[in-house]
Amino acid sequence: MISTKLRSLLTVLALFAAASANAQSGKRIVEQSDFDVKLGFIHVGSGQWTVLAYDTVDNHQTFHAMLTINGGFGPAKVDDHFESWGDATSWRVSRDVFSRRFVENHHELRYQKNVRFEISPERGEWTRNDGLTQRIPAEKPLDELTMLVFIRSLPLRVGDTYTIPRYFKADGNPVVLRVLRRETVTVPAGTFQTVVVQPIIKTSGLFGDGGEAEVYLTDDRFHSLVQLKSKVARIGSLTLQLKRYHPPSVTDDPRGSESAEMPAFGFDPVAEASPLPAKRPLQ
Repeated sequence: MISTKLRSLLTVLALFAAASANAQSGKRIVEQSDFDVKLGFIHVGSGQWTVLAYDTVDNHQTFHAMLTINGGFGPAKVDDHFESWGDATSWRVSRDVFSRRFVENHHELRYQKNVRFEISPERGEWTRNDGLTQRIPAEKPLDELTMLVFIRSLPLRVGDTYTIPRYFKADGNPVVLRVLRRETVTVPAGTFQTVVVQPIIKTSGLFGDGGEAEVYLTDDRFHSLVQLKSKVARIGSLTLQLKRYHPPSVTDDPRGSESAEMPAFGFDPVAEASPLPAKRPLQ
């Protein structure tokens, strides 16, 4: 059995190696969260959310966001990896994030899916790695990860429902976001006041229609991810719980140290995300 001191040393060395690799590639960590992963009530692995600056896609500067989920026991294993390249100008200046590239790799039981989408708002189309090309239904398209960033920018008042017609694939629109409730939750990183939202995209995946996903965000202007619950068709109930958090620095937050009432990353809601009349939150 590895001692606690040795485990801590290995963790520090791993983080140092990751930081060195990012520095050598010219990137730096903007935001990073580590998660415990559970299937049902059993701890089975780990997950990580990371945002790096900067990368280049189609001659445009981008932020590079990644979400990884690894774990399982017996045949019930999951190894999912999502990557998104969000336009840096929209992310930092106009406060209206949109996607330029999206990668989705699923390895769940015997199911595998590995796809890459090059997304060009300028040409109004996306191209998949197998050559399939289709039109983008919005000027500022979002994928699953940039959608999560965008959701963090909204006021998130309990009882509100938003329609967001900006998913990059037409058949996934409109994305519906329900703000369900406020809830105090305890995770390995501590106890947090959260606001619980339910995003529904008309596709398969973490936020797919029927997936019953619930996302727990800190009830402050950052709306940082604390917990995510989702029902995955081939696996069952999947839960991510925050273990460690490296927040964005003031220089990576357009509003810096301004009022705590401002939304996450300084984004403001935009016209494309239209609040509907308040509805009773789903139970």
